[in-house]
Amino acid sequence: MSSKEFLMNLPQKLNPHILEGLNTVFHFDLEGEGGGQVSIQVNLGHMTVEEGLVGEPNCKIQAKEEDFKKVIKGELNPMMAILTGKLKISNQMEMMKFAKLLGWM
Repeated sequence: MSSKEFLMNLPQKLNPHILEGLNTVFHFDLEGEGGGQVSIQVNLGHMTVEEGLVGEPNCKIQAKEEDFKKVIKGELNPMMAILTGKLKISNQMEMMKFAKLLGWM
């Protein structure tokens, strides 16, 4: 599964209860085959995912598709990816919310 497919399928994988109280927009810009641009919006316990960069983001995430894929598969520690520049995050506090949703923290 590509990184883009992973992101596009997130609403079906997450329990809506963990989204309660969260109101945010994430933009993912993943370079390379299997990547692309994806927007995730969470509002009042509901998550929507769209292709392209939609809305005003609270956090922008940039990476090569292969590096992001390693992070989501657990092959690359997210903090190491950030520290080595493989994962670029515009708002680390906001990204922590996303990481908690995925169980990375």
